[in-house]
Amino acid sequence: MTHVFHGVDEFRAAAGLDLGTGGWFAVTQDRIDAFADASEDWQWIHVDPQRAAASDLGSTVAHGYLTLSLIPRLSSELFTFEGVGRAINYGLDKVRFPSYVRPGDRIRARGRVAWTREAPAGGVLACVHYSIEVEGREKPACVAESLMVAFPPED
Repeated sequence: MTHVFHGVDEFRAAAGLDLGTGGWFAVTQDRIDAFADASEDWQWIHVDPQRAAASDLGSTVAHGYLTLSLIPRLSSELFTFEGVGRAINYGLDKVRFPSYVRPGDRIRARGRVAWTREAPAGGVLACVHYSIEVEGREKPACVAESLMVAFPPED
């Protein structure tokens, strides 16, 4: 169930809020290849299924940064805003990639608002902790502390 923050005051008060999990999202080799093209990172472990299958990996694997880049898509099922002027990405505090995502794997986001603070222009800076889970595996594919700022509507 998607949590709706009705304005920056409600977001400010959300420190510690468990956002739950979103739905499963399939990662395909086509998506991995498209990310390789967009990032110009064509390392064989991502784009050469035959060579990767013959390696200790056993198959191609998604770029860690592809998994990270899917956080906005995956988190859209966890929360949204109403009565906010805009919300922007501010950066990342910590990112790790504890396990691989392989073609055909399904991933989802688990989120928690770790903390909130005042930001300039009446905004609220928040750290949202994400764990990107892989269906059927104990270890997440990615853990990230994502920073964002939500601003009140402009008059």
